[in-house]
Amino acid sequence: MDLVIRAARVIDGSGAPSYLADVGIANGRITAIQPPDKNARLSAPRVLDATGLALSPGFIDMHAHSDLALLRDPDHSAKAAQGVTLEVLGQDGLSYAPVDDRTLAEVRRTITGWNGGGPTGTATDPTVDFDWRTVGEYLDRLDRGIAVNAAYLVPQGTVRMYAMGWDDRPATPAELTRMKQLVAEGLEQGAVGMSSGLTYTPGMYADDAELAELCRVVARYGGYYCPHHRSYGAGALQAYEEMVTLTRDAGCALHLAHATMNFGVNKDRAPDLLALLDNALASGADISLDTYPYTPGCTTLVAMLPSWASEGGPDATLARLRDDGTAEKIRHHMEEIGADGCHGVPIEWDTIEISGVSDPVFAGHVGRTVAQSAATRGEAPWDTARRLLIGDRLGSTILQHVGHEENVRQIMRHRVHMGGSDGILQGDKPHPRAYGTFPHYLGRYARELGILSLEETVAHLTSRPAARLRLPDRGLVREGYRADLVLFDPDTVAAGSTFEAPRTLPVGIPYVLIDGRFVIEDGRRTDVLAGRSVRRARS
Repeated sequence: MDLVIRAARVIDGSGAPSYLADVGIANGRITAIQPPDKNARLSAPRVLDATGLALSPGFIDMHAHSDLALLRDPDHSAKAAQGVTLEVLGQDGLSYAPVDDRTLAEVRRTITGWNGGGPTGTATDPTVDFDWRTVGEYLDRLDRGIAVNAAYLVPQGTVRMYAMGWDDRPATPAELTRMKQLVAEGLEQGAVGMSSGLTYTPGMYADDAELAELCRVVARYGGYYCPHHRSYGAGALQAYEEMVTLTRDAGCALHLAHATMNFGVNKDRAPDLLALLDNALASGADISLDTYPYTPGCTTLVAMLPSWASEGGPDATLARLRDDGTAEKIRHHMEEIGADGCHGVPIEWDTIEISGVSDPVFAGHVGRTVAQSAATRGEAPWDTARRLLIGDRLGSTILQHVGHEENVRQIMRHRVHMGGSDGILQGDKPHPRAYGTFPHYLGRYARELGILSLEETVAHLTSRPAARLRLPDRGLVREGYRADLVLFDPDTVAAGSTFEAPRTLPVGIPYVLIDGRFVIEDGRRTDVLAGRSVRRARS
């Protein structure tokens, strides 16, 4: 054996009660698990005394936005220090493969606020080389060595952009055939499923018939569909039901991304969502969901616009914003009707906090709501928002304070719930979920509040995601399984990140291993790049 972890409290990921054991590791695998016995101890060149520590499988982040961060930042302590050993990328229907040159340029501009990596780099945000075009080539790029493992979802919005641009119209038969081909190729090359962002253009222009055709392709490969569905505000329950019906008819597994019930219209409505899911599960549907343990959301400011304002892509959007007459129509739609980009709810500018900007000229907005910035300038909030959208070239990131704590707590208890950070790492003041989701589950919601037991919480973060991803040798502490492991102190583990200091690392997680190699040791990031792509298991 290469390593023995001695006298650990093993929380094995199954949800079963924990137990004391010595665990042996060799060649990146767990090779022995046995009760501590002074007379028959496991031996290895290195022995780690884990007295007082819990040993669990590595945590799986089911909703990550580290698509470029893993390439740009070899350290990636934002996730490694949380005990995350696998992230699922390609989320919300927008990522960087499959693309051609035109599509790549458009995607880079569109999600600069999520990932950086816009058309030009800066000293603090160097441009990644972007030496791939297909899903397989992107996964190969990850295989050169990254901080943690990564799986990938084919992004439906990117696929639509590739096949038919930014048009708000039904796909032609030829365009639909091309999209199905692109999805199939991505799955053949190792993607685990397909994502959508149905409040983000251009993916939201797809109707249910188009999405169902793509989901049938996903189902043939044993993947799952992961939608950011059409509303988390007005009509949220109907939007969830739409996804349940669509995937049932397509015969495709469904994983609901950041499954929240937000805005005032959904206060105390988590039981309605859970009843809908329970009925579908009882009828045989294959459904799971993820959430982060916080109430605010995080996205880009441009995402709040009505979808018609973004048709044609970023340049067309900016042109509409610069035109006074069109800009007034946008304002009316957002403030008085409720734009589909803001989930059908009239926008409340005192809930929209600027968390990051692409151009440092606008740094004074960061940490303030649009309403606060507008009051300082003696102007209407829309005037401030419009100026920022144009000046920052759609690159501003926001926190949206529209969630409900009771909804968060009820949904995380559900039997198909998993953890997903939805962690956007960009901006001067990112959402603390990017740096704190997993220790926050363990410290706040398990130890302090008792919403779940520690064993249940670990299962939500390990074996359940591994089962959804169809990974036969991850997510449990078992002999023969990969040694992707976390050692944490159950009495002290906690998120360090806060809304005031969002990049503070967690406490109480002294060791993290990937493939049996320490990526966190004595609470510090090592220089080990043990992460690789995790590709769809071939049927």
